[in-house]
Amino acid sequence: MSAPSGGGASRDGYGSALLRMSDDSRVVVLEADLGKSTKSCHFREAYPDRTISLGIAEQNMILVASGMASSGKIPFASTFAIFTERGFEQVRNGVARPGLVVHLCGSHGGVHTGTDGSSAQSIEDLALYRTIPGMTVMHPCDDLSAEELTVQLLNHENPSYTRTARNKTPRMYDQETSKNLRIGKGSILRNGDDVAIISCGVMVSESMKAADYLSSNGIEATVVDMHTIKPLDTGMIDELASKCKGIVTAEDHSVIGGLGAAVAEHISYSGGVPLRMVGVSDRFGESGTPQELMEIMGMTYMDIVSSCESLMS
Repeated sequence: MSAPSGGGASRDGYGSALLRMSDDSRVVVLEADLGKSTKSCHFREAYPDRTISLGIAEQNMILVASGMASSGKIPFASTFAIFTERGFEQVRNGVARPGLVVHLCGSHGGVHTGTDGSSAQSIEDLALYRTIPGMTVMHPCDDLSAEELTVQLLNHENPSYTRTARNKTPRMYDQETSKNLRIGKGSILRNGDDVAIISCGVMVSESMKAADYLSSNGIEATVVDMHTIKPLDTGMIDELASKCKGIVTAEDHSVIGGLGAAVAEHISYSGGVPLRMVGVSDRFGESGTPQELMEIMGMTYMDIVSSCESLMS
C-alpha cells in the first residue's frame, strides 16, 4: 500500500483515543505532571472528575491506577517513557503480578526525542516491559494507528505498555486502513520477495523509504509495521522467513531486548534465516536534532538499505 499524505505524532493519537473512549464511564485517566506532553490533557479538560493528576510521583500513579483497576475501573496512565521506568517495580508487583488491567503510556520514547538529551531518551523501555509476564507491549508508528490500537485496549484483558513519540512522522495509515489494525498482528505495508523489513514506531516510515530505494535498485522488500512487540506476530515472521532471503529489523530502541531481539529469539527456535538489526547499539543517546541523532546512531533509511544489501550479497 502507498503511504497516505500528511503526518502526525503518535502521542496525539493517544490523546484522541482517550476522548473516543470517554463514553465508557469505567475509563479513568491518570497523569504524572506531563499531561500536556502526553496529550491526556484533552481528556482532563473535558472530564476533570475522571482525571487524577498526581504530580511528579510516577510510582504512586501506577499504584493508584492498580487500585482503581481492582475497583472495576479501566485506568490509562501516562508520563514520559523514561519516567515510567521509575515505576517498573510497581508495574511488576502492583499491576502485572496480581493480574490487574492497567494501561500505561510512555511518550517521548527513543532518541528521536532529540534535544532533551540522553537522560530523557528511553532506549530500553520496550525491553523492560517485554520481560514482565502477561504484559502487552506496543509502539505505533503514527497518530492514527496509535489512536486505533489504544481504543482496542478498552476491551483488552492484559495490562499494557504503549510507547508514543514526540515528533510528527509520515502517516502510514488513513482513517479507513487504520481500522484494520489489531493488537498482536503485524501490518504489511508493502510486499516484496527478496527481503523483509520489520519495524516499529518512527522507523516504519524510514523502512518505507528504504524499500523504495531498494526497489529502484532491483531489490523488492516487504515492509511490516510490527506495532505490537509482545505478543509478537510469530506466524507472520514464519511466513516472511519462508519466502524472503533474510530479515532486517528497525527500531528507535536498543537492539538489546527490543523488537530485533524478539524476532531473533523466535527465529532461533523456528528455523534459521539471516537477520540484521538496525537500532541503538550498546550506548546512550545524546543531545541533537532527531535527524542528527538518527545519523549518529546508524538509524537512517540508508542504514536499513545497507543492512538489506548485505543480506542479499
